[in-house]
Formats: sequence, C-alpha cells, structure tokens
Amino acid sequence: MDGDFLTMAGTIAAWGLALIIAVPMHEAAHGFVAWRLGDDTAYRLGRVTANPLRHVDPFGTLILPGLMLLATGMRFTFGYAKPVPINFARLNRPRRDMVLVAAAGPGINLIIALVAALALHLVVLLPREVGDWVFDFLRISIYLNVLLAIFNLIPIPPLDGGRIAVGLLPASLAYPLARLERYGIFVVIGGLFLLPLLLSQVGIRFNPAYWLIERPVTKVIELVLTIAGMR
Repeated sequence: MDGDFLTMAGTIAAWGLALIIAVPMHEAAHGFVAWRLGDDTAYRLGRVTANPLRHVDPFGTLILPGLMLLATGMRFTFGYAKPVPINFARLNRPRRDMVLVAAAGPGINLIIALVAALALHLVVLLPREVGDWVFDFLRISIYLNVLLAIFNLIPIPPLDGGRIAVGLLPASLAYPLARLERYGIFVVIGGLFLLPLLLSQVGIRFNPAYWLIERPVTKVIELVLTIAGMR
C-alpha cells in the first residue's frame, strides 16, 4: 500500500481520535460541574458522559474538522460538539457557579493536554512503528486541547471566557456583555478571521488571532511540556 496514503490515513486517525476525546470531554465537563452545583439538566439528558456519541454534532464534530484537515494539508483542524444545556437559574449560586461551569470546559482540556504530555515519556517503551503514531497522536492532542482551551477563553459570550467575564465583572459591565450571547460568535468569527482576510486584500496586515490564540497557545504548550518534564 502507498506510503503517502498510509501517512495521511494515520494523520487523519490521530486528529480524529484527539477530537473525539477533546471536544466531548469539554462539553461533559460543563455538564458535570453544573450537575454538582445544582442543575441536573445535562445529567438527565445523558450528557454527563465521556461517550462521544452523546455529544457529536454531525457538522461541527465530523464534517467541519474533516474539511479543515483537507484544506490545510493535514496541519490544522477545529471542531465543536453539541452544546450542553445549562439552566443557570437552577445553580446553587448562579453568578458564582456560572463561572465554575464555564471554566470546567477549558480546564478539562488543559488537564488532557498535561496527561498527553506526561504520556510522551512512555512512547520509548513502544515498538517504533506504533510509537511513531502514538507520538504524533499525543503531540496533536496537546496542541488541540490547548487550542480549544485558549479559543474558548476569549472573553466574548457565548464562549466560556465570555461567561466567566459576565460572572466576574460588576453588573454595569456584565449585563451589556451578556447581551452579546446571541450573536457573539459572529463577532468572534468576523473579528478573528473575516476582517483580517478582507483587510489583507487591500494590503493591511491585521492579525488579532496571533495575539489572542496563536501566541497564547504556544506559551501554554511550552508550560505544559515543562511541567511534564519534556523540556
């Protein structure tokens, strides 16, 4: 069988497995923390589980990541799962607990990244053929989980960072920010991706994604690898 095909298939499998772990666990963490803090909505719907089938969004978890892998030559992908339903009014202390529920998703992604970094120590124990693929999978898993954490911490609702900000800011600032919930994702996509693309057509270099995502991701990965003893 063609070596290039096997390499591509192995890369797709590594990205796919990393996504199947990272994205559903992000959503399950939200549901678990909400359940423990008084809102059992996600628990009753069977969403507090690591079973990816309970969280898969056909487009966001399967089609979009696949298209992005093909479009970027297997170098980058991104995806999302079905959002876990949270009834913030049912939380024990809604304002405080909203922060904890929102932080749970990025938090579990950072934990997964650290576990993957620690697992790199074990790759040398595996046969080379298997070890090479496991190394690629762990490397991708570290990157993807840190990327998910950092992206979701952008302080604009409905991203987790926006909900954390709403819970921490004084009411005079929190309420206007909370009103972005309905269309905040369009602000993020427009500001990070569409506006820079349009400006580049007229020779203006504008890359907020570098400062908000790329640079923090690089720094956090360095920190994770340092903690894991890989640097």
